[in-house]
Amino acid sequence: MTDLPHHDVTGRGPVLLLVPGGAGHPMGLGPLTERLATRFTVVTCDPLGLAHGRLGRPVAEQRVADWSEGAHRVLEAVLPGGERAYAFGTSSGGIAVLDLLARHPERLAHVVAHEPPCVTALPDGTERRQELIAQLDGPGRPPAQGDAATPMGVFLGRVLRPFTAYAPTVTPPPGRLTIAAGAASRGQLLHRTAGVLAGRLGCAFAEFPGGHLGTLDHPVEFADALTEALRPSAPASV
Repeated sequence: MTDLPHHDVTGRGPVLLLVPGGAGHPMGLGPLTERLATRFTVVTCDPLGLAHGRLGRPVAEQRVADWSEGAHRVLEAVLPGGERAYAFGTSSGGIAVLDLLARHPERLAHVVAHEPPCVTALPDGTERRQELIAQLDGPGRPPAQGDAATPMGVFLGRVLRPFTAYAPTVTPPPGRLTIAAGAASRGQLLHRTAGVLAGRLGCAFAEFPGGHLGTLDHPVEFADALTEALRPSAPASV
């Protein structure tokens, strides 16, 4: 896969790569992006092109590596040579930016992964992953033939299983990763996962406004919290 993934660029300032959750469709992220664009050049990835005319077309089962390598190609296209970018991903996008940092740390100043569903990192991860899949992909899900018809259908049919099987294995460079969870997610599976993952990787842990959908429900407050998490790591030369 060598094509440059679809992406949108807005704002001015240090480059902030944003990888949405779900099937990577950036729907609903306008208010968050608008707030961030007052401080950053926001580069919003659309890994499958769902917001760029590809919704409804057949989609193969997704691989984390394809999303992260696609994000890297986008960075190579928009990031001036010798500079590092910030990166943020939520949910499945959080998994993508974790893998991006593992593969290309030289291009990243700091990464924030918000509630990445890396549930296999838990001591009881196998059981929790099965429960998560059953909860999300149970009765009422779109039929198989509709998997490409909606972003949720693509997520359930092509993203959920391979992405929740992902477990980070590379220790990040010191000071360049924050694992975040929503304050409203306390006591829930993905908040627990985020805390365990931060401890395992030896990185910072932060709570952001809202729950798993804090980017949508509290966009201004979430953007401000994200900015604060990134502030100590000013982009620097490679």
